[in-house]
Amino acid sequence: MPEPSRLRAAVFLDRDGTLCEEVGYLNHISRFRMFPSIAAALRRLNDSGYPVIVVSNQSGVARGYFPESLVQQVNQAMTQQLSEAGAKVDAVYYCPHASSENCPCRKPKTGMLERAVREHCINLQSSFVVGDRYGDIELAHNAKARGILVRTGYGEGELAWHAAKWPAPPDYVASDLAQAVDWILRQPK
Repeated sequence: MPEPSRLRAAVFLDRDGTLCEEVGYLNHISRFRMFPSIAAALRRLNDSGYPVIVVSNQSGVARGYFPESLVQQVNQAMTQQLSEAGAKVDAVYYCPHASSENCPCRKPKTGMLERAVREHCINLQSSFVVGDRYGDIELAHNAKARGILVRTGYGEGELAWHAAKWPAPPDYVASDLAQAVDWILRQPK
């Protein structure tokens, strides 16, 4: 494990509904559409020195809706489109298991974040988790990171129909990833 002083804050991003359109189960590459403002938002994080790490539940694999190779194909398309626009993600992690499998990497459990800590020298307590579901906010709370809910994807409905029952609110609610990045960049490092 690296020295605590060598650890750095990261920005963990959900994929579907946060970086790209939420379509239910993204079961074909033709359904992948990244939001137009994503590359510019990620370039700002890249320029600020934050590692950008995508963490995504992909239970459609376990449910037989699509093969794991499709998840890899979509992630490759995403990283390629970002690269062509001058932005990058430092890593992409996903959990292909159904919730019934009780996998330690399935959000809101912290397995994917713990892997990032080991592989990218991350300090979770100074990091951010951004997503469109309360499960992403729970992930942030479980990792002792700061959680940001975006109103894209399922976010608006999550706020309208479920926020009153949440045991703890997000640290910030943003209209989209660009606004979330604005807030992140105002926080002390």
